[in-house]
Amino acid sequence: MSLQKHNDSDSFPSDDEKRVTGVQQGQFETLGHGELPPDPDAGLSEAEKAAIDKKLLWKLDLRLIPWLCLLYLISFLDRTNIGNAKLDGLTTSLHITSGQYNACLSVFFVSYALFEPLTNVLLKRLRPSVFIPIIMVLWGICMVCMGLTHNFQGMMAARFFLGMAEAGLFPGINYYLSCWYKRDEFGIRAAIFFSAAAVSGSFGGLLAAAIGKMKGIGGKEGWAWIFILEGLATVLVGAASFWMVFDFPDEARFLSDIDRQRVIRRLKADQQSSAEHESFKMEYFWATVKDWKTWLYALIYMGADCPLYAFSLFLPSIVAGLGYTSTKAQLLSVPPYAAAAILTITIGYIADRTKQRGLCNIVTSILGMIGFAMLVAAPTPAVRYAGTFLGALGIYPCIANTIVWVSNNTEGVYKRGITMGFVIGWGNLNGVVSSNIYQAKTAPKYKTGHGIVLAYLTVFLFGGSILMRVLLQSENTKRKSGGRDYLAAGKTEKEAETLGDRRPDFLYTL
Repeated sequence: MSLQKHNDSDSFPSDDEKRVTGVQQGQFETLGHGELPPDPDAGLSEAEKAAIDKKLLWKLDLRLIPWLCLLYLISFLDRTNIGNAKLDGLTTSLHITSGQYNACLSVFFVSYALFEPLTNVLLKRLRPSVFIPIIMVLWGICMVCMGLTHNFQGMMAARFFLGMAEAGLFPGINYYLSCWYKRDEFGIRAAIFFSAAAVSGSFGGLLAAAIGKMKGIGGKEGWAWIFILEGLATVLVGAASFWMVFDFPDEARFLSDIDRQRVIRRLKADQQSSAEHESFKMEYFWATVKDWKTWLYALIYMGADCPLYAFSLFLPSIVAGLGYTSTKAQLLSVPPYAAAAILTITIGYIADRTKQRGLCNIVTSILGMIGFAMLVAAPTPAVRYAGTFLGALGIYPCIANTIVWVSNNTEGVYKRGITMGFVIGWGNLNGVVSSNIYQAKTAPKYKTGHGIVLAYLTVFLFGGSILMRVLLQSENTKRKSGGRDYLAAGKTEKEAETLGDRRPDFLYTL
């Protein structure tokens, strides 16, 4: 592997690059697995180092976060806009039953979940700047095809391939971001990134209300134009991503050599090796499968993910069931998403500062439990609409927070990627449940659907988060008292480093 030098400014060396670093271009892979690169800022005061670090983080944030947020906004919009299309007459035009509509929702999650565990391996091997743009162009084409279908079979096929193409984005970008930021910096970035899902809910309702007015243009229904126009936009953004998405820190072209060194050094100092080059081995797969945390995190995540998709796919129908017209229902679905976006970022900030991700999950999930209890039991539309706010507030922050919790407590380049793929894949497989619990025959109150979502929030998200926090705290206590020192006994530093999060001095984030 060689590091190519690409600076933002020009071909003349900056003051940083004139500094002797001891690790030249192309030599990061010669360092020991746990060995820190020489400090390029040695000799500077702590205040000067802090200023350089702040400037570096700001550069990373500006280059990475805004475009990635746009990609996820488009992704979530494209997978959930079928709910908006339904209100504009999709089921009537295609002559599909309520059961067939739910099947169209379900088939997306089947392919999405099946391919998710593999995508982070492909992301690492193909490079983000190639993998992400390719899958975006592919799912944009699938979206256009959804607008051109004339029957149930065509919609099923398009939704299946849409799920396959979209599978790599959410786990891929969360894994990708975890390779750039320290553990106590990742949460707020992941929260900002995921808040794009809530924004897409707001934006989707407004956009669908506007596009729906195109009914009859080109002989197409309004719902068809929702898919066609949004699909074409996805293709264009995907093509632009070949230039806007960057590779991992050791190869990213917008960083100078010395900034690459700084990024890798700060990650290694944070007990992370995710920025380093590493070859894939099956032992990383088995390490994920044998880790109890993988399966408990999967349960926690499905406790948030099933409610997430139930909420996002059916909120327009739920609001319409309160007695509002199609256009007004689209517009009234906007405020809950906006509130959820704000709280998602707030929780990300709080969790980074306190390092209490489990407590953040526990407290936030209570809001969702109250919200869906109101949707089940409240007698008036106004109270049930208030319940949608609390429901959104209790779901969206926990998605980002749980993914960051997984990342914080899983170490190793490929193990982290595979673990996140498993957790997110299992959570999304429960989208099949989400797609089938809101039956037309239970409208307008949808008590069965709301009750199932409430059970997921209570048992898996709330209960699972409590259990995970207790077990992690117990494990940290054993490590601090020397109860796990035997795992590294007789090993060299390099051998001990390969233990990843099983290393005795690796303390879990609670």
